[in-house]
Amino acid sequence: MIVAEELTKDYGTVVAVRSLSFQVGRGEVVGFLGPNGAGKSTTLRMLAGFLGPTSGRARINGFDVLDDSIRARRSLGYMPESSPLYGELRVREYLEFRAALKQVPGRERRRAVDRALSLAAVADMAEVLVRHLSKGYRQRVGLADALVASPPLLILDEPTAGLDPNQIREVRKLVRALAEEHTLLLSTHILPEVESVCSRALVIHRGRLVAQGTLDELRAQRRARSVQLVVRAAAGRAKSLLERVEGAAAVRERALEGGELVRLVVDAVSGVDAGELAERALLALHEASVPVREARPVTATLEDVFAELTGAEREAAA
Repeated sequence: MIVAEELTKDYGTVVAVRSLSFQVGRGEVVGFLGPNGAGKSTTLRMLAGFLGPTSGRARINGFDVLDDSIRARRSLGYMPESSPLYGELRVREYLEFRAALKQVPGRERRRAVDRALSLAAVADMAEVLVRHLSKGYRQRVGLADALVASPPLLILDEPTAGLDPNQIREVRKLVRALAEEHTLLLSTHILPEVESVCSRALVIHRGRLVAQGTLDELRAQRRARSVQLVVRAAAGRAKSLLERVEGAAAVRERALEGGELVRLVVDAVSGVDAGELAERALLALHEASVPVREARPVTATLEDVFAELTGAEREAAA
């Protein structure tokens, strides 16, 4: 559905996107991740035909974004982070205008607008002037705009920006429902949102693709750096024993189940594998006759992976 080949956008003073290549298959829901300034919005604007690339090519539903722009645009609905709405129009009037621009046939236009209003949960504001809407409702109108022509591909740039927690849940529910009929490319800073609705993710940093794959594949790229153990609380010396284990950087302790059990998380120093640390920790506890109920590496979260791929940890340390 989307094929990007060596996309580059050079503004002269800054290169926002550098030789970016990726694909999104039909029916996929793909998260597009990266820190501020990574080039996400620039990439989405190039895919949507709002910006021309300095070099490289992109195809939407088989149509080249530059050479076959009209047919490429007919295949997608694009919701920018801040939708440029006409404040003097009522919501229904605005969507009817947008449907006409997108060449929705006149006999189908009212039904298409009603469907978009319903899907975006903004039907109760259909006769309200756009300028009187809250930021959250303006976001919903932007989503309705992307849906009004019922395109096979939706490109959504921060669709939950400005929404309250209840509205965010509704949008996530909507995205999951839309995934049954549409391909989605979803840009967001909210990592739980990606885990909630996306089957795959692309991660970019400083305009370059640094990782892609399913969420499990991305988590597997970051080796576990901690070990979790559960021991009997009666063996209160476990924490001090683990703090003396070679390769242990820190030990955190928390009581469980009314004080009968204690959970300990042992962080490894840089360069020490979590499996090696677990082996040393278990040996130390066994030699001290401390009964161990559980021992396992701590699984990396998507946030951990994101921080490592985009250099956030190194930048914070610096």
